Amino acid sequence: MKDGAAPIVEPCFFVVTGGPGSGKTVLIEALAGWGLAHMPEAGRAIIRDQRAIGGPARPDADRAAFAEQMLAFELRSFREARALEGPVLFDRGLPDTVGYLRLCGLPVPDHALAAARLFRYAPTVFIAPPWPEIFRNDAERRQSMGEAERTFEAMVEAYGGFGYDLVPLPLASVEERVRFVADRISAALTA
Repeated sequence: MKDGAAPIVEPCFFVVTGGPGSGKTVLIEALAGWGLAHMPEAGRAIIRDQRAIGGPARPDADRAAFAEQMLAFELRSFREARALEGPVLFDRGLPDTVGYLRLCGLPVPDHALAAARLFRYAPTVFIAPPWPEIFRNDAERRQSMGEAERTFEAMVEAYGGFGYDLVPLPLASVEERVRFVADRISAALTA
C-alpha cells in the first residue's frame, strides 16, 4: 500500500459474491426489502452504460478496461456506503476485480491489489455456489455454466487470499437464504 497506509476496515460491510446466476442479486434485493442498505453490482451497470455509449469497457470487448471500471465503481461504492446507517450489503466487492482479472488470465495491477488490501469489508463474506437449477443468461449475463463455476472458484481464491472467511450460501429458497444471511450478520455484529 502506498505510504504505509493502514487498512480501512468496515465491520458492518458484508459482501455477497460468487459466480453469475447463483442468486446473489435476488438475495440482496430481498434483504433490502427488509430494510438493509445495499450497494449495487458494478458489472451489470458498467455493461449497460458501455453498451449505451458504444464504449469498449465490456467483457466481450476489453476485459482489462472493464476491470478498471469495476475497480473504480467498487471504490466509489465503498466510500458512499460509509454514509449509510447499519449493516450494508455489497453485490460483490473489490476482491472480485482481482478474481476477475485472474480468471481472464490478465495481469493484476498493483493498484488493484492495494485497493483490495486497503479497503476491507467485514471478515465474513457470503459466497453463492454454482446452482445449475437457477442459472439463466440475460442481456448482461452471457457466461456459460462452466464459466460461472470457474468464476466461483476464482472468487474463493481471491477472497481467501485476502484473508476473508467464506460462508457458502445454502442452495435454498430466497426466504431461507435471507434468514441464513440475516442471522449471520446479526451474530457478527453482536460478537
